Amino acid sequence: MTAHILAIDQGTSATKAVLVDNAGHIVAKASAPVSEQHPQPGWVEQNAEDIWTSVRAAAQQCLAQAPAGEVIAVGLSTQRESALIWERAGGKAVTPLLSWQDQRTVKLCERLAAGSGVEHMVRERSGLPLDPMFSAPKIAWLLDQIDPDRRQARSGKWCTGTVDAYLLARMGAEGVVEVGNASRTQLLDVRRAAWDDDLLALFGIPTQALPQVQPSRRRHADAAALHPSLAGVPVHAVMADSHAALFAHGANRPGDVKATMGTGSSVMGLAAAGVRPHPGLCLTVAWDAGSGPLLALEGNIRAAGATLRWAADLFGLTSDDAAAIAAQHTSDGVCLVPGFNGLGAPWWDAHALGLVSGLTLGTGRGQILAAALESITHQVADMVDAMDSSVPGIQRLLVDGGPSRNPHLRQLLAAFIARPVVHGADAELSALGVAHLAGLGAGLWDEASLAALSRDQHQTPPASNDAGKTALARSRWARAVAQSRCRGAAA
Repeated sequence: MTAHILAIDQGTSATKAVLVDNAGHIVAKASAPVSEQHPQPGWVEQNAEDIWTSVRAAAQQCLAQAPAGEVIAVGLSTQRESALIWERAGGKAVTPLLSWQDQRTVKLCERLAAGSGVEHMVRERSGLPLDPMFSAPKIAWLLDQIDPDRRQARSGKWCTGTVDAYLLARMGAEGVVEVGNASRTQLLDVRRAAWDDDLLALFGIPTQALPQVQPSRRRHADAAALHPSLAGVPVHAVMADSHAALFAHGANRPGDVKATMGTGSSVMGLAAAGVRPHPGLCLTVAWDAGSGPLLALEGNIRAAGATLRWAADLFGLTSDDAAAIAAQHTSDGVCLVPGFNGLGAPWWDAHALGLVSGLTLGTGRGQILAAALESITHQVADMVDAMDSSVPGIQRLLVDGGPSRNPHLRQLLAAFIARPVVHGADAELSALGVAHLAGLGAGLWDEASLAALSRDQHQTPPASNDAGKTALARSRWARAVAQSRCRGAAA
């Protein structure tokens, strides 16, 4: 019988499941939506029970389509930074999930940053800037609401962490978190891959409430809770979604850089030993496949596909229709800076505001939509510029995710970074990446046979005759970002 890997990718707006055969091909797939709640401006929550239900639904729908064969392992890829608290026994959530997009902890981060040397210490230990995007301030806020004296947290009754740890708890695992996800909490010493006492004290989070840090590739749990047919089938790999996409590209050396475009965007590449990151970049754990943690450099963009969805809603369109209209127009000097919840890398400015500049009486729907699409490419280009100062020899940019399917976007991006853009044509790259790692764990592949798997990729070279237009567009964008940040600082 053909051996299969079931890979689950739990994302911000949906949970996807794919079944991968021993040739690395996806032979079945399913998806279940996940909603968001916005109880106040800047607040973004999700219902943890809904997330667990979506994971089970996607897995069951995928298995219902399965061709003859045996599922020998499960891989789990998850959204990062989002955080919640659950009961250690049984995994029942006791709080909502605060999304990585949530901005309710801006003032908390500012208060902590006022301490002498705090920002430097946080950056040096965790590899991350002190920013509301990461898990630690979210966890501190949640504990302040339901356990202000931290009695329950210290008792060990409750556990707190990221989505992967919560889902593993629902599958019966004993309080574990994957190292790449743990590195996004801002509580991990990124170079030691261990919880840091000073960071825990800074955010007021007891060690007893945290799961144990584990490698990406190991036997994490039994998958029976997903479907009865999976009794005895191990969850052999867990990865953060962006990290899994990098793994799926076959990126295995510094200089291999990819941009995953979804609701937000992640620009990531493996880091050379001893690298000193550009100040706009994060240092994070890519994965631990069994030989120790590998570090990566990353820039996080808060609004990528979310910008296009916002513009589509503005004009009563679907996102696909909005992207098609955008590809038929130029922005004509209009810039849209998507500071809906501040700006992420390389600025890390929680007070930056969204704005549209360059409007004229001739500006219409087409120009606004084109500017929304261009904002994705401008932000990725900003990150590649930052990467160039820390990762020498970047010859191309690997891209994946929903917005990257747009050929017009890829052509713009190639022009903005002045090098080829290589599109990973399979839409489910995060799921494929964790499937590859789970297959290694289950013995379906070794490293050589995994590297030899075919990868569907298409290259878009930069056009040779648009240097002047590109320079003007980049200059306009830089001015618009400065305006966005100046207005935010004044506010």
